Amino acid sequence: MSFLALEGKTFLVFGVANKRSVAWAVARTLEEEGARVIYSVRSDERRKSLDALLGKRAVHVCDVEEEGAVDRLAAEVSSMSKAPLDGIVHSIAFANYSEGLQPFHATRRKDFLQAAAVSAFSLVEIARAFAPHLARDASIVTIGISSLLVTPDNYGYMGPIKAALESSARFLAKSFSGRSEVRFNVVGSGPLKTSASAGIPGYLESYLFAEKLTFRKRNLETQEVANTAAFLLSARSSGINGATLIVDAGLGCNMFDKDVIRLAMRPER
Repeated sequence: MSFLALEGKTFLVFGVANKRSVAWAVARTLEEEGARVIYSVRSDERRKSLDALLGKRAVHVCDVEEEGAVDRLAAEVSSMSKAPLDGIVHSIAFANYSEGLQPFHATRRKDFLQAAAVSAFSLVEIARAFAPHLARDASIVTIGISSLLVTPDNYGYMGPIKAALESSARFLAKSFSGRSEVRFNVVGSGPLKTSASAGIPGYLESYLFAEKLTFRKRNLETQEVANTAAFLLSARSSGINGATLIVDAGLGCNMFDKDVIRLAMRPER
């Protein structure tokens, strides 16, 4: 048996979009550890696009933006799998950047509310709908960001929404504690090279800058985030609840790196 002891466990993973997705990296890691993974994707089109990647795995469609969709998914999953779920991976986020880079104060109500519903409140809905179908000591893991204090221009209103996601995980941990030992935790990830990130205006420049600030001068890898998520999903992390584990290769601690200061302060030519 491996250290994580995930063999024979059953997990539901939300958010696989393609082979670069954080959700896929987590799911693949769980499967490598001997776990059974059930997949939820947002549309039939997405499911068809993943045929080559997911093969004959169990794949359900659930658009969390649609009222009642999560409840229907819970009913589907429970009818197909009599065993309780040992954990859920919430790796869902959406923001409308179709108008390009905008100042935060120009955020439109409809865009903010849509992003909040998909990226943050969906965790609450998933927790409520699946509560009867979880093992008593199940683990729920969501993917956040490494710092809620930074204010990147190009990330815009997703910063406050990720803050809401992180806070929601803590409140869910408290809410569930009265009747179970179900845990809720966040992986606070640094910048990653994913297709979703590529949709953020100016992300490439931010990604390359972040690499200069890591201690190792090499950016975070998606698999490193997946490894942390797998640990949080395992019983080996049973003492961690309502927490955010920062995975950023030292990015948040290195803002005064001498090489970065030198580049920033050199005279313009």
